[in-house]
Amino acid sequence: MVSGPYRSGSTDPKIWSSNLRKMNDAAYEVMRKGHVPIIGVNMALPIIEAAGAQNYEDIMMPMSLRLAERCDAILRMGGASKGADEELEQFQRRGLKVFHQVDEIPEA
Repeated sequence: MVSGPYRSGSTDPKIWSSNLRKMNDAAYEVMRKGHVPIIGVNMALPIIEAAGAQNYEDIMMPMSLRLAERCDAILRMGGASKGADEELEQFQRRGLKVFHQVDEIPEA
């Protein structure tokens, strides 16, 4: 799982887009190493769009945390993010691998 700030208190869609782009760029690098990267935001946004923006809180983190249950490692991108911290804690509780943006991701 690639995890990092998405909205993190911002109301600026340009910042959201920039944050998601950074996670997608990291996911590409993870994929190039032979892994299957998952980003909770990418999975949740189409469902939020279908359900309506008013359902954002009911969908975003619950879906991301459920996805985290099915992943074996996390790459935590830099930047403050309560949601990304929750995802990270889930991996730590399960004793799974945690990588940070500066770590070298091993080949699969």
